[in-house]
Amino acid sequence: MIRSFLVGLAVMVGLMTVLTMIAPSTTTAAVAIPNPVVDEPIATAKGQQTVVLAGGCFWGIQSVFEHVKGVKSATAGYAGGTVKNPSYEQVSSGATGHAESVKIVYDPSKVTFGQLLKVFFSVAHDPTELDRQGPDSGTQYRSAIFFTSNTQQRIAKAYIDQLNGAKVYPQPIVTELTPYSAFYQAEDYHQDFADKNPYNTYIMMNDAPKVANLKKELPDLYKAH
Repeated sequence: MIRSFLVGLAVMVGLMTVLTMIAPSTTTAAVAIPNPVVDEPIATAKGQQTVVLAGGCFWGIQSVFEHVKGVKSATAGYAGGTVKNPSYEQVSSGATGHAESVKIVYDPSKVTFGQLLKVFFSVAHDPTELDRQGPDSGTQYRSAIFFTSNTQQRIAKAYIDQLNGAKVYPQPIVTELTPYSAFYQAEDYHQDFADKNPYNTYIMMNDAPKVANLKKELPDLYKAH
């Protein structure tokens, strides 16, 4: 696995040497996109809603959404497959049907579902890459939204249609829209991996720039972690 290679590489050589020798990932660039035309208004009372998002390695997706205002928690795990309580090794084989995913619990009085999707599509990943994201490939790295309500499904579909219609990206969005069924929390060592390992080569090349882009491009949605 490329991630394992990069983790080992950081140990064998100096970090600065590695970063000067290896080109930055193409997934670190932010894409300027419009606000969703279809969205819910900010709720008038505090509450709690959930959505599960997948877009490549869950380290980066988790790190991004932990820095989004209104997000109460972001948990790395697995969704969309057929095996109960899968291990990381099983999911990595591509045989379970699961995607590396992040379960996001948010307060709709602080952030709308459409705003979360704007983060997801603009800075968290490239929604036009099929079964891959940056250096990682396989169905376990696919782009997917596991919606938990008909409202979430409606807003997500409308936003995808809006972005495709505006030709925001050079290629069509391939993000799957799938009803939420089950989410399995990943092993403890995967939780908050990016925050705990900021100088890991993979994190610096692929994930830290996403958080930096969130702060730069969407400052109204950014919160310090």
